[in-house]
Amino acid sequence: MNKEKPTLVVLAAGMGSRYGGLKQIDSFTPEGDTIIDFSLYDALRAGFGKFVFIIRKSFEKEFKEIFNKKLEGKAEVDYVYQELDSVPEKFINPERTKPWGTGHALLMAKGAVKENFAIINADDFYGQEAFETMAKHLMETDKKSYDFSTMAYLLKNTVSEYGFVSRGECSVDNEGYLTDVTERTHIEKVNGKLMRKDDNDDFIPIDENTVVSMNFWGFTPKCFEFGGKLFETFLEKNKENLKAEFYLPSIVNEILKSRMAKVEVLKSDAKWFGVTYKEDKPIVQSAIEELKSKGVYPKQLW
Repeated sequence: MNKEKPTLVVLAAGMGSRYGGLKQIDSFTPEGDTIIDFSLYDALRAGFGKFVFIIRKSFEKEFKEIFNKKLEGKAEVDYVYQELDSVPEKFINPERTKPWGTGHALLMAKGAVKENFAIINADDFYGQEAFETMAKHLMETDKKSYDFSTMAYLLKNTVSEYGFVSRGECSVDNEGYLTDVTERTHIEKVNGKLMRKDDNDDFIPIDENTVVSMNFWGFTPKCFEFGGKLFETFLEKNKENLKAEFYLPSIVNEILKSRMAKVEVLKSDAKWFGVTYKEDKPIVQSAIEELKSKGVYPKQLW
């Protein structure tokens, strides 16, 4: 049993282009709660002891104003910055406006994380049970090991009614370990059926019970050994592409290919909800309101 409390790393440097604003700090309740507030609250309850936010300098002030006060005295807080120029100089492209993706963000956290940790998206609501399962798993994992994990959901529980989403499609072996994860960047409901775009941009069906990753991963600090070289190769290939993103599943696949590490698939039957589009907001608001009225969360979180 690992006595050290795990850390939660929050991916919050994205721009929310499809949402039309900074959804990381948008309020979803009359009390002014953001979606991150629920993840922090659930993580504290589950036993996480430190929070590391990956953000951009451009919204640092607003971000710190919101979260430092709430977490003061409850947990250690740290910030790391994912900027467009957080890459070797020869790859800096002044025309680029989009962050380099979730894989790059993970690499930015290396200096701030010395414990077993989980990493999540800022704009996804994962549910109390997911954090309890992950915290227990991380506390039972030797931090010198290459024993990683992912919290998996069923695709049908994770789609938006208002447009396409991107998800990591997981292949799982009979022992419950991940063998492959493929980033599907366009999944949507078409005439009531779930479809994804293939490499030619044609729609093909995808099973609603497909196991998907929602970027909720559990790692030991050993994970930082992977990804650096992979990112350099990615930059070489994509330095002219202003939209190319280096996704976290690329690092996970590198981990799987190495055969040094394994990734256990932890299951959640919870209905995930999140905000990809402005139209998702009322659905999330009513779901949160219901959870508060049932007493899953107190009216005032902090």
